Amino acid sequence: MNARTLDTEAYFIEREPYYEPTGDEVAVFEAAYRNKLPVLLKGPTGCGKTRFMEYMAWRLKRPLITVSCHDDLTASDLVGRFLVKGGETTWVDGPLTRAVRTGAICYLDEIVEARKDTMVVIHPLADDRRTLPMEKLGLLVEADDRFCLAVSYNPGYQSVLKDLKQSTRQRFVALEFSYPSPELERKIVVTEAGVDAATAEKLVKFAHMTRNLKGSGLEEGASTRLLVHAGKLIAAGIAPITACRTAIAEAITDDAEMLAAVQELSSSLF
Repeated sequence: MNARTLDTEAYFIEREPYYEPTGDEVAVFEAAYRNKLPVLLKGPTGCGKTRFMEYMAWRLKRPLITVSCHDDLTASDLVGRFLVKGGETTWVDGPLTRAVRTGAICYLDEIVEARKDTMVVIHPLADDRRTLPMEKLGLLVEADDRFCLAVSYNPGYQSVLKDLKQSTRQRFVALEFSYPSPELERKIVVTEAGVDAATAEKLVKFAHMTRNLKGSGLEEGASTRLLVHAGKLIAAGIAPITACRTAIAEAITDDAEMLAAVQELSSSLF
């Protein structure tokens, strides 16, 4: 099968993504969208923030442009730059500019990982101005009425140097995400991974054991995403202990002693 290439403007999510609400986050996001307010999603990795954004893009029938932020991401990467094509210099919009022009939802994942100059272009989009400064073109682009800016970050990973400034965070409506309740997480694993309820329950118990080790040798416990990965391996015929080691234990730690301790936890359940 050939891989499909999708234009970001055409990236409408046509099929409803599987998402289990844990509170009033859907209603709050819709209200924020109707009022042109930007949204900040806080929570640990793998707890469902990205799936939530896909679900909201589907509900609101807007294209979703996602940018995974990193240390080298600059304002030019978001806004655009001049490129030489066929001997001519042409301007190419970045993903944020495309979202602003076309009325898409722009989701900047782990925003604090981006370089500081990105905040310069985000701030006027995240307040009443809703404008994007394009310094290299000497332009100021007004956002389409359907444009929405959403960002995420994991407070547990941030150092003081990488924390969000008050001048940034106080522009956003904030939604806090966490791991779902055991009952809901079991349902998610059953649905997403295709394992039976008993297996899903053991995986959820295993996850809680690892989460209790956060700060005692682990930076983060097993996420719901990792449970789904392990469940899919089990559903494919991989032994549960092997699935837990390869999909969960090896993903959350490289420390040999901690790895052995985590594997003992899974052995106690399977």
